Amino acid sequence: MSVTTLGFVGVGRMGAPLTERLLDADYGVMVYDTNRAAMARLASKGADTAASAKAVADRCEIVLVSLPTPDILQDVVLGPDGVSSGSKVKTVIDLSTSGPKAAAIVATGLAYKEIDWVDSPVSGGVKGAEAGTLAVMVSCPPEQRALVEPILGHFGKVFYTGDKPGQAQVAKLANNILAAGVMVMTSEVMAMGVKAGLDPSTLLQIIQAGSGRNSAAGDKFPRCVLPGTFDFGFTIGLSYKDVRMCVDEAEAMGVPMVAGAAVRQMLAIANAKYGGDSDFTNIAKVLEEWAGVQIRG
Repeated sequence: MSVTTLGFVGVGRMGAPLTERLLDADYGVMVYDTNRAAMARLASKGADTAASAKAVADRCEIVLVSLPTPDILQDVVLGPDGVSSGSKVKTVIDLSTSGPKAAAIVATGLAYKEIDWVDSPVSGGVKGAEAGTLAVMVSCPPEQRALVEPILGHFGKVFYTGDKPGQAQVAKLANNILAAGVMVMTSEVMAMGVKAGLDPSTLLQIIQAGSGRNSAAGDKFPRCVLPGTFDFGFTIGLSYKDVRMCVDEAEAMGVPMVAGAAVRQMLAIANAKYGGDSDFTNIAKVLEEWAGVQIRG
């Protein structure tokens, strides 16, 4: 049974599989992206396509957005021909990692037009988006929660973080800096172990069986570093953006982030060396080069 037509703006790496999950749940979905090929792939699976973000919001009361940076988010939602210009939209759900400052700006801009704003960043990567196993963080007024939870529940487990714009964004930034931090630290100890003559697969098993277990040792290294594929599906540029936002936000709140600042520096090095579009797991290559080893299974 078709429930309603949702709008979805930004159907890239994360937006595309999330749109597919909504289609599989029998929602009608109208999509827009600057990448025409991405829209065409979803059209072949049953989605309608639109010529602009405004065109989506002219047809849909609820519009989800999944966009790469805070600046792009603000432009797509509040800019000319943006979502906020639509004649039908009543609620915008942001699945991006846009940070609390951007969330506050966009929420205020939408409020002038009597459009509700829901923060809902997600964690779990493309694999989690495809499987519907994401961690879905939500901050919005309680009355909006009842509206959006049935939709967001198709993406994974929903965590309600509060009623103020940006609270879910803080939770997401906290998660992402930890993910980056364990990737950096695991790269360091794996380079040390290999240089000492340890088998990298055995060392990963030891870490995962002991108190050092973490997502990098349990997933990213065995899947992407040991085989030398470096194809986790999340870019260094996006990770660097998230870590910068987290450290900046913490400092603005008066919370020191000494270790976080070190993680930010390592991401800056990896970003400069391999480029923002390279895979997040290339962080390990920085340590390989510095240590003069290769961490391969």
